[in-house]
Amino acid sequence: MLTIGEFARTTGLSAKALRLYDDLGLLAPAEVDPRSGYRYYVPEQVDRARLIARLRSAGVPLPRITSIVEADTREIAAAELLSYWRQVEADTASARNIVGSLVAQMRGNDFTMNTTGITIRSAHRAGRGGRTSQLDALYPRDHRLAAQLTGQRLFAVADGFGTDDGVAGAAIDALADLDGAHPHHDPLDALDAAVSTAAGTITGRHHDDAGTTLTALLLLADRALLAHVGDSRAYLVRGRSVEQLTRDHTMVQALVDEGRLTDEEAWADPNRALLNRALGHPAASAPDLSVHAVESGDRFVLTTDGVHGVLEAQQLVDLLLATGGPDAVAGAVEDVVVSAGAPDNYAIVIVDL
Repeated sequence: MLTIGEFARTTGLSAKALRLYDDLGLLAPAEVDPRSGYRYYVPEQVDRARLIARLRSAGVPLPRITSIVEADTREIAAAELLSYWRQVEADTASARNIVGSLVAQMRGNDFTMNTTGITIRSAHRAGRGGRTSQLDALYPRDHRLAAQLTGQRLFAVADGFGTDDGVAGAAIDALADLDGAHPHHDPLDALDAAVSTAAGTITGRHHDDAGTTLTALLLLADRALLAHVGDSRAYLVRGRSVEQLTRDHTMVQALVDEGRLTDEEAWADPNRALLNRALGHPAASAPDLSVHAVESGDRFVLTTDGVHGVLEAQQLVDLLLATGGPDAVAGAVEDVVVSAGAPDNYAIVIVDL
């Protein structure tokens, strides 16, 4: 008999996840001590526990998981799982057609351009950290101090991975033509197209194991446009609040967002850092797009995970809310990242309006 702690270590799951599976009726302990309430498992339950965890990671609904793990034979279980997935694909295809039609109706040139000028100031920091090479990149490479916004202004961070140390920079370079240009009649479409061009550029570099995240901010006089793919991030600091404007494109994050996976399960999942969207990645590369109204005093912040993956959430919030200009705040963030050991490449861009 294995204690819940021993069984957790054997399966790679957490004790909290195992208690949840028990509560859901998916994996009952082999024995529960009637006096202490301690749960005990047997080695024969290891494969079932691992199967349940993988099915949960794939987002399979609980009733289907029950049917699969309780199937009389592996052949029956495989047929049940395949049938479920084929229906998911069919449902997704139907939904895609509906969404495509709605997007076509919604996308119009109905924005009224605000001609009131705004001034932007920006600063950035980047470093190699504990890595042997620098795979992060950012844009612009120079600080912009008290610059009047007369056209589109581009800011971006990218976090490369794999054997191509130029992949992040190549992705950002593919967007550079947007910077300073007169706003396109549909600037959101132009930003989307530029990211598609960046994805093609990365694929054309012929490094099968290389890819990059990309989070790009395109500022206009009356709004801010975001294109985002991967697990770099964009934040908006307004007043005394900090809002994360992007969501991480990891498989487990999607399931947590949908309520199909608990935070505890996500933390214990071996694929928790696996990206399901990135440029040059075998998975999808189309970005999330968003539009945000801007106000005087707004601060936009772009980070790679060498920043937000190292600092605690509240610690980063406190740093971003600090008084001072972009250069002072970017420097303070870098100092804390370095003090924390800077295990990864890091990059941060701060833009004040």
